[in-house]
Formats: sequence, C-alpha cells, structure tokens
Amino acid sequence: MTPQQRGPARASADRLGRLLNLVPYLLARPGIAVAEAAADFRITERQLREDLELLWVCGLPGYGPGDLIDMALDGDRVTITYDAGIDRPLRLNPDEALALVVALRMLAETPGIGSRDAIERALVKIESAAGDLGDAPVAVALPAATERLDAVRDIVERRRAMRITYYTAARDETTDRVVDPMRVLMVGNRAYLEAWCRRAEGTRLFRLDRIDAFTELDEPAAPPATAVPHDLRDGVFHPGPGLPLVTLRVGRGSRWITEYYPCEEVRRDGDEWVVTLRVTDLGWAQRFLLGMGPDVTVAAPAALVERIRAQATTALDQYAAPGPSTP
Repeated sequence: MTPQQRGPARASADRLGRLLNLVPYLLARPGIAVAEAAADFRITERQLREDLELLWVCGLPGYGPGDLIDMALDGDRVTITYDAGIDRPLRLNPDEALALVVALRMLAETPGIGSRDAIERALVKIESAAGDLGDAPVAVALPAATERLDAVRDIVERRRAMRITYYTAARDETTDRVVDPMRVLMVGNRAYLEAWCRRAEGTRLFRLDRIDAFTELDEPAAPPATAVPHDLRDGVFHPGPGLPLVTLRVGRGSRWITEYYPCEEVRRDGDEWVVTLRVTDLGWAQRFLLGMGPDVTVAAPAALVERIRAQATTALDQYAAPGPSTP
C-alpha cells in the first residue's frame, strides 16, 4: 500500500519525513543514480524527482537564490551542491525527546482517544531511540475514571438502557433517571454520555464524572426518532435567548471570565469591565459568583442581586453569632 492509498494526511507526513532525510542522504552519496535513491526510500523515480523539485525551492529565511538548496541533476544522477544547513538527519535533543514522550504518554492515558495503537507504536519507537529517556521516571496520569468510561462504553455498544444517579451542578441536585444511551464522546478533556432522558423527554449530555452510580437495565436502548445528537463543534454550552441574562462589573483580577465563558457583550467602564453573559440557571450563577469575592459585582438581574445579598447576609450573621461557651 502506497502512502497515497493510506490517506492525504499520512502521505504528507511520510513526505515530510522523507524530505528531512533526503538532503543528508544525497550529500553522503554525490552523483547517485535517481533509480538507486528511489529504491532506498521505497518510492518511485517520479516521486523522487517531485521531491527534488520541491527541495529546489526550500532553504533558509530570505529565500533568495543564495539561500535555497541547490543541486545538480545530470541525466539520471543527482548531486547536492548546497545543503542550506540541512546536513544531517533530524535528531531530538534530550529535552525535546522527553517532552515528546510525556505528551504521547498523556495522549495514551486520555479516555476515548482514537488511534491508541498508533500512539503506543510511536512511543515504543521514540523510547527505543531515546535510550535512557525511555526509562525516565515520568508517570503521566489523568484524573479520568477509565474503568467507568470503559463500562459505560460497553453498555452503549451493546445498546442497553441504563439507570443513572446524576448530579446536576447547575441546580445543585442529584436525580435518578432512566436513559437510552446514544453515544460516548470526548469534549475537551471530559467524557460525556449522550442519551435520551426519559425523565426530561429530551436528548441530554451527562458528564461521566458526575454520574454517581449506574446500572444496566434488562431492556434495549430505544431512543425515539426525535432524539437528535447535539452539535458540539462549538462546545457543550450553547447560550440562547431563553436563558437568564446576567450583567457583571468585573475587576482586573477576574477578567479571565470573559475568556472562559461565552459573553454577549464586554465593555470598559473606567477600571472595570461590564460583562453580559447568559447562564443555564440563576442558582448556579449564585453559587459561582459568591465564590468570586469583591472583584466581581452583580448588576443584573435584580432577582440574582437579591439572592446573593440574602445569602451573604446570612453567612455574615453566622460569623456574628456567639459561639458555644466552653466549660
């Protein structure tokens, strides 16, 4: 199977690696026959000539005639006359190799990641080439319940219904639900179960780390025809006009809110930013904003302002109350 048959992305990666090694190879073999070089790289003569044409327009920044790779192609033989600094195969220094090993180990630990076999093969090759770095005391572990993910995925693949105990952070409540699983997916670094919720009569996303318990039911999963998968190209949360609108006055230390949460409007007002955003639930907003401290002030809606004021007053009253007397 040729690189092209394995797909354009793989073919491009193969060609890049070949080009990086082609110049030092040709430097060590001046006047080599094109057919012999092509055989060594396991490509056709036509592919090799196309690679040489591409190398002819590569070189150092500036990319003038004196900066580009130059070669003499005499009939069926080729000689590199200027290497533009690419005079040896690409090698990783110890820091680069270690960083690559750590990144690949993290990928291998990520639940739901595709092409795990390819990652493992790459790790074996790099660790073998890196010598002592392969045995470096580096352990990579992600805070993901891999066993839970595998168990839920198994239920989904066998198309079985589930009973779950789920914590909803927006309402700070735990509920029991019967769901018809549709798929397991990764969004960012979190795993989700997408299912038809019989309690809500709609398609819902359940974060796996918030499923406190689950049981496979002795009945097939049967999501109705109206169970449409979520469009997650822009993330999990899609603020719409039906959600509560909150306006905040944000100090310098809390401007990260505008980067972490979708905002409808951000404008300057002196040293503060006035931020308008939508939230799934005022209860969630109340708990979130109470933890922000004096750097964030709620301007609207009035109902949220009153709820935060009342809870803050109750908390202060608890501090003011005298403690139990000691004997």
